Amino acid sequence: MKNIVSVIILFVLSLGHVYSINGKGDAVITIFSDFHSGFGSSNNDRGFGLERAYIGYVYKLPQDLEIKAVMDFGISDDVNDSHRIGFIKNAFLRWKSGELTLSGGMISTTQFKFQESFWGKRYVMKSFQDEYGFGSSADLAVSAEYKVNDFLAFDGIVANGEGYKQVQVNDGLLYGVGFTVGYLNGFVFRAYASYNEAADGVKTDDGILYRGEMNLACFAGFRNRIISLGAEYNMMMNSGFVNDADRCGSSVYATVNINNNLGLYGRWDYLSSKESWDKISDGMAGIVGLEIKFGKYVRLSPNFRIWKPSDNSIKNQTYFYLNALFAL
Repeated sequence: MKNIVSVIILFVLSLGHVYSINGKGDAVITIFSDFHSGFGSSNNDRGFGLERAYIGYVYKLPQDLEIKAVMDFGISDDVNDSHRIGFIKNAFLRWKSGELTLSGGMISTTQFKFQESFWGKRYVMKSFQDEYGFGSSADLAVSAEYKVNDFLAFDGIVANGEGYKQVQVNDGLLYGVGFTVGYLNGFVFRAYASYNEAADGVKTDDGILYRGEMNLACFAGFRNRIISLGAEYNMMMNSGFVNDADRCGSSVYATVNINNNLGLYGRWDYLSSKESWDKISDGMAGIVGLEIKFGKYVRLSPNFRIWKPSDNSIKNQTYFYLNALFAL
């Protein structure tokens, strides 16, 4: 694995050197880092963190073609928390002609990409569906987007359905469709639905019948020069392909721009499961913070956050974070 990663990095850096001379490409370097300290029941949890490091390259070809390759180095549940593991986050070809955009390869999925962009603070906290495991941010897939006019766009995707960390080729597909309406006087609306057939109809030896996983999401927002407000509702049915293992939740977030380099923001999340089957993960999260922009490439965000579990036997978790974004 280390050899493969090394080869990919050298390849990407070589492309960056060659194509930057021609002025046809751009390097992708993004780092998410933080310092955090817990309070109360989380008092012993403190230290510095490096959540993500993206390294890659984007190259624009003739005939409206674009190639993008990005490696993602981050935390994985499969290894010790002190280690980092590398994945191919993006490796795709994109073609745009008029109002039609086609993408294929290891691409960013369309499930919550718009909400993540509107939230705008991925380096502080993932958007709702990404944070609570409603889907993956990238996958082997093909997608299409058609912009009808300045206010209406449709998109569709066919993907493997297991994300960029667990690439598979023979367990069914995920189908997703969505549409976006905006910006009408600053207002925007988006709806999305997907169905993952990977385990639909599979029966285990003990008689358990697995069902396809379905996601539904709707989002509404308002934005102008000073303020942005967003609210989303998400539902995941047959989570993990288990029949009736449904989850749903809401997220509301707002940002007030004091000036071009300083802003205040807040966010509130609520997550629940059907008949509390996942009670240990259900609960409410809140975050309030300040975002400081140091030019084009650096952002810092001191913030306070709290997690209140639905299970009253589990104590609340309260933290102070200082998140940092370095992006080229």
